[in-house]
Amino acid sequence: MAAEDEAELSLLECRVCFEPYGPDGQRRPLNLPCGHVLCRGCVGALAGAERQRLECPFCRRLCGPAETSDCRPLLQLLELLGPAGGLASALGRSGGGAAAAAAAPAGLGLRLCLGGWGSLVNPTGVAACPASGRLAVAHDGKKRIHVFGPSGFCLGRFGERGPASNDIKYPLDVTVTSDGHVVVTDGGDCSVKAFDFDGRGVLAVREGFCLPWGLDATPKSEVILTDSEAGALYCLSADFQRGELKKCQMIRSRLVSPRAVAVCQTSGAVVVVEHLKAPGPSKGSTRVKIFSAEMDLIGQMDSFGLTLVFPSRIYATAVAFDKEGRVIVTDVCSQAVICLGKPEEFPIFNPLISHGLSYPVGLTYTANNSLVVLDSGDHSVKVYSST
Repeated sequence: MAAEDEAELSLLECRVCFEPYGPDGQRRPLNLPCGHVLCRGCVGALAGAERQRLECPFCRRLCGPAETSDCRPLLQLLELLGPAGGLASALGRSGGGAAAAAAAPAGLGLRLCLGGWGSLVNPTGVAACPASGRLAVAHDGKKRIHVFGPSGFCLGRFGERGPASNDIKYPLDVTVTSDGHVVVTDGGDCSVKAFDFDGRGVLAVREGFCLPWGLDATPKSEVILTDSEAGALYCLSADFQRGELKKCQMIRSRLVSPRAVAVCQTSGAVVVVEHLKAPGPSKGSTRVKIFSAEMDLIGQMDSFGLTLVFPSRIYATAVAFDKEGRVIVTDVCSQAVICLGKPEEFPIFNPLISHGLSYPVGLTYTANNSLVVLDSGDHSVKVYSST
């Protein structure tokens, strides 16, 4: 077995007892505050009979069992594998996939790799500030938003984990408006919360949402967001400087578990990734839908349809538009970033990044057209640019 395959297999087993993780019971993966992941059984064993404190076996940091949380990227990967799945098929190791064999296009190289285990904890969303180039990352750390500068240095952290009204319970996605405000979807209390880059909470919208999930900002600082449980798409408009909500209007309904969303900064087109539940033990699939600026459906393709242009199954987790208006998605099956083309030519298949990723869950472009990929598999942000 190749070394990279062994590394991928180790992601799916507890590094203390070396038993494979499972979705329930004692094998459920739990995240320690330091970022290391153990199964529930090992957490209980290390905490002892009194279950008061435990010491991380890797970095020796002390914590309490109540401070642990579900390792959602691993749980999502286990769900993707399904009861009959295998790592080789889920990660595109069948040997015949184009993405597994192809290299990144000439001129596109990894420029920065930020974060890592402990710095970022189970990151779920990434966004770039159009004006300053700063990157905001939503993750499961004590301070939920981690801000990096354009050169990769940490500029700050904010968004406390806690019960207060402006605290962030569980961030699902993040975006940055053109006027420099960080907007977060909070799955913990089903709200949308906005902050300035100093970490001051300026607005919280709690009413009307079932489970707000993905979001992206328009050039006018409006926010387009999905409600996964309601199956709807909303447009939120606010005066973030004053902390005043102007409107929150449903602009599309009857979607199926919509999550990731992106807005084209030139045409105003909107692309949404739906997560389709399959009957029985099947692991389901995803569907990419593209709408015009007037919210007319202009194209769609599900995982099965994409296999007609790509010989391996695609499970999309994040989506973005590049500066030319092409749709870009992350695929956790082949661990790749794929260009699906412009709305009028959708879909084509062009792998942009086909190696070096573990579990890509977030995607954005900076103002200078660098491609930013959030890799939850190794808790990092990877920045690619032309060389």
